[in-house]
Amino acid sequence: MATNVKICGITNVDDAERAVELGAWAVGCIFHRPSPRRCRPAEAARIAAAVKRRTLVAGVFVNHPLDEIVRLHDRIGFDLVQLHGDEGPAFCSEVGRRTGAKVIRAVRVGDAGDVRALDAYRSVDFHLLDSARPGEPVDPVLLRARRADIPLLLAGGLTPENVGAAIVAAEPFAVDVASGVEAEPGRKDPDVLEAFFAAVAETDAALAPVPEPAAVAEPGPAAAEADA
Repeated sequence: MATNVKICGITNVDDAERAVELGAWAVGCIFHRPSPRRCRPAEAARIAAAVKRRTLVAGVFVNHPLDEIVRLHDRIGFDLVQLHGDEGPAFCSEVGRRTGAKVIRAVRVGDAGDVRALDAYRSVDFHLLDSARPGEPVDPVLLRARRADIPLLLAGGLTPENVGAAIVAAEPFAVDVASGVEAEPGRKDPDVLEAFFAAVAETDAALAPVPEPAAVAEPGPAAAEADA
């Protein structure tokens, strides 16, 4: 199965359009105010209007009040809501109920306990594992602690150079990248973005099962008599 790609930290329509052209499954707009990739609501609305029906749009939140998430959803129309703070299972369920969007619960992984903590989030649509160490990929050994069968998004320090190894190790539903394809915070590098998608496609092709050759049918009696 092909690995999906989510491009996060989108702050402008041009980068969103480029991601869609390359085949992005989703683009993410971050609303966490301290983030250097924060997207202002007015620009997020323009991004969503430009790419709706061609890709999914995610709103990324960190410990935001529920009413604020709902208000921004009503204004922008997210397909996905990504919760990246201390939100508990009940809060995640309420976000899904009040917005109608699919919910991604993200955690930063420093040890196996962080991975197992996601098991409590059974009502969300996706789990996302990010690295506790900025710029570094998640240790693939830690992924073995995951028991849930909820689709996995893998983030954390991914680049065109290492995304292939990450896919082989984790077999995720999707990979999620922000800083690894940037020219500067909030601005994507077109060449690196293209290289990332190419690396994902190359890895998927290498992992695809080789079809077995079709069996050759033995000639029946009638064919044998005709040859005689």
